[in-house]
Amino acid sequence: MTEMVYGAVPERGGDPILPKWWRTIDKWSMSCVLILFVIGLLLGLAASPPLAARNGFEPFHYVSRQAVFGILALIAMLLTSMMSPTLVRRLAVLGFLAAFVGLAMLPFLGTDFGKGAVRWYSLGFASIQPSEFLKPGFIVVGAWMLAASQQINGPPGTAWSFSLCVAIVLMLALQPDFGQACLVLFGWGVMYFVAGAPMILLVGMAGLVILGGTLAYSKSEHFARRIDGFLNPDVDPTTQLGYATNAIREGGLFGVGVGEGQVKWSLPDAHTDFIVAVAAEEYGLVLVLIIIALYASIVVRSLLRLMRERDPFIRLAGTGLACVFGVQAMINMGVAVRLLPAKGMTLPFVSYGGSSLIAGGIAVGMLLAFTRTRPQGEIADLLRGRGR
Repeated sequence: MTEMVYGAVPERGGDPILPKWWRTIDKWSMSCVLILFVIGLLLGLAASPPLAARNGFEPFHYVSRQAVFGILALIAMLLTSMMSPTLVRRLAVLGFLAAFVGLAMLPFLGTDFGKGAVRWYSLGFASIQPSEFLKPGFIVVGAWMLAASQQINGPPGTAWSFSLCVAIVLMLALQPDFGQACLVLFGWGVMYFVAGAPMILLVGMAGLVILGGTLAYSKSEHFARRIDGFLNPDVDPTTQLGYATNAIREGGLFGVGVGEGQVKWSLPDAHTDFIVAVAAEEYGLVLVLIIIALYASIVVRSLLRLMRERDPFIRLAGTGLACVFGVQAMINMGVAVRLLPAKGMTLPFVSYGGSSLIAGGIAVGMLLAFTRTRPQGEIADLLRGRGR
């Protein structure tokens, strides 16, 4: 339909896949992801040996696993980034359905690994967290529904996507996993806003979120304990937040030196949720600012490229993926510096974790696929009168 109205811009036929992919991909964003992965391995060398010693493994057991999972994530990212938006959407629907069923079956077949929240399936040699794979799948499926609702005589995609969002948020809250629930709700809200949501509805949604948080605080001891700990002006130095806060303060501008940090011996999640505390203590504020700049570069560059896109589905899906990616990083670092309550959320491509690394690779691969330059889909081409 778009081609019938605006005319199609002819593309060079017969181009090999790899040269065409390299010519159209956002190389800067892809380079930032690779740098983040290298930084993650570097920090893993410092943060994981104490945990390996406590669990009776070789000193670099967790670093080796992170390297394996990271390589799989990068392969998934590269393969996904080579796909067309249509193929990405089709595979995302299948992945979303599988992850949704997996999330629904967690109360019956899942495990909590002693952490109080049933979020994983144990495979013996590894574990799978369905919510990590559900996020990118839902963003793409939700964007597809929202874009379809904008068509003349289109389906009620807004209502469908919101219903899915509510179902997912409720299942995540019951685990409980309020961090992932907030990310899913945020991702849908961003896409709805970009799709042209009335402000009154967005204000109403904000009110519902506040009401839901109040109910969660009154009904969930797990949620209330984390909120109380965050609001308490006195930080217990023997808690994870206390150790992380002290480590960041000790690191200063340039850090205490490679391998000289002490927080990794005290924090059980130093290699995952509080990896930025290890970075701040051993390498100082300089490395933390570099990490922040890398995440900001990926998000800003992606949004700038998506601003030129006139396909509603690509614009909505890409915006949702970019914003969720950036906000997850912001939440992880915000928790470490006590700007936010503890969430149990990894730092994309830096923290240790199989599901988070591979799912992150798929999500960024989708984002790179959506932000590839396509002359047929950019508003600037229409304004220049190309293809007419």
